[in-house]
Amino acid sequence: MTTMTRLSFALTFVLTPALTAQESHDHAPAGERLGRVVFPISCAAPARQRFERAVAYLHSFWYEQATTAFGDVVATDSTCAMAYWGRAMALWHLLWTPPGPTDLAAGLATAEHGVGLARTPRERAYLEAIATYYRDYQHADPTARLLAYVGKMAALQRANPDDREAAIFYSLALIAVGQANPTDTTFAYQQRADSILEPLYKLEPQHPGLAHYLIHANDVPPLASHGLYAARHYAAIAPDVPHALHMPSHTFTLLGLWDEAIVSNTRSAAAAQHFEQAQHLNALWDQRAHDWDYLVYADLQLGEDRAAKAIVDEAAGVTAVYPAGSLINEYALAAIPARFALERGQWPEAAQLAVRPAPQWRAAEAITHFARALGEARSGDPVGLSREITALGQIAEGLRQAGGPQTYWAEQVKNQLLVVAAWSALVVSHDTGAALGQAKAAADVEDVTAKHPVTPGPVLPARELYGDLLIAAGRYTEAANAYAMSLQNAPRRARSLFGLARATELSGDLTTARGRYREYLTLMEQADGDRPELALARRALAAR
Repeated sequence: MTTMTRLSFALTFVLTPALTAQESHDHAPAGERLGRVVFPISCAAPARQRFERAVAYLHSFWYEQATTAFGDVVATDSTCAMAYWGRAMALWHLLWTPPGPTDLAAGLATAEHGVGLARTPRERAYLEAIATYYRDYQHADPTARLLAYVGKMAALQRANPDDREAAIFYSLALIAVGQANPTDTTFAYQQRADSILEPLYKLEPQHPGLAHYLIHANDVPPLASHGLYAARHYAAIAPDVPHALHMPSHTFTLLGLWDEAIVSNTRSAAAAQHFEQAQHLNALWDQRAHDWDYLVYADLQLGEDRAAKAIVDEAAGVTAVYPAGSLINEYALAAIPARFALERGQWPEAAQLAVRPAPQWRAAEAITHFARALGEARSGDPVGLSREITALGQIAEGLRQAGGPQTYWAEQVKNQLLVVAAWSALVVSHDTGAALGQAKAAADVEDVTAKHPVTPGPVLPARELYGDLLIAAGRYTEAANAYAMSLQNAPRRARSLFGLARATELSGDLTTARGRYREYLTLMEQADGDRPELALARRALAAR
């Protein structure tokens, strides 16, 4: 997609007139398009109208706006118990990261206040569910509290079988449990959520949460195609919500639909920037950083290196972020320059990447150390490589000791360390057997570990890097198998597709190799960089 084309999409989004109130959420201000939520509560009529608007924000994870909107409900009817439920829910970013101590204390106080105001058994059940999550937060870990919340929501759904919102929020909780078990390859919780959500989506096709959560329920490679229908409709349901514009790109990325991913994130980044300006943030909102990371990933798969470089440069100039300490910001700002260097095979460039301090999420720092280590290994710098291995080991141990939400990231860094150790074994110790054993072990772990929603994918997949090592070891048929498996996990990945073509050629199967090279060049038809792979692919096809 050309720069002018993506600019056109962004301008179209910004300049398109808002729809009329009749075409948007029933109780939203004229022109606000959030989708349609029907959530009966016992509060005063004006509060009920504001409440459904606030829940629409909540379903699209626009927590800043949801908090303000639920505050408006309280201002309208201070005895509205469910308004306090909403405020407590908006402090818990269910699929992102657990609340910090301040938000946990505030969430508990808010939920308990709502429990005291509840007028009906159903509303009390909603408030007891969220209060259960916050209670005992100083002693119980987030996963245990999540499971307690799921139990309460399951009971709420059983007691109120006609309450669609109960079913929807219960499904979201199931997705969160599935995400908390990243090595469960049965995806049982996600599929249970999908089985609840899909029939409801047919009944309420304009509901923002149903489309949104169907994407999340299928946000893993084996299930991604099942979420494609929702992905292609969510943005039209809630086009005034930046996250609704972005979220379809999760599915597009998993399926290798790069042009659609670029359109999705271009529009979302424009909307996010509009929010920054409207709120006078003078900082990078983490939702725009998230868009950037997905954009750079997609751009690089099409060889649109100039567009990716523009984002890399803009990200490098970021001096203030919002909210402070956000994992989303920290991850994206580390991953963006790492992806740009590694996907293009610019190893000296990778070795020189600057580490951006991220004291609350040191796994983001590990991304840069990992990229530098690969750069140094491929550039022949054993001293620098050893230094990065030490840094990765220290970060992994620190995350392991921290526990809680850092546990997942400790395992991610541990696997990065295994990949880097494999390259060290090859280029420093010249121990090919050890190198291939470690690289395969890392690939096997990554293959059965679900990615976190914060990322479009690893900065370089372990299975793809295993293929690189196999080529270096002269084991071309095995390398082709590794790249083919990488493409099963991440369809239409440029490096894996080229690697498959190259390994097949080196193994002597020239006919198949030529077909793979054609696929690669078709994928890179709009490429504007100077990647040597392009020239090699063209030469292979030109040869008789």
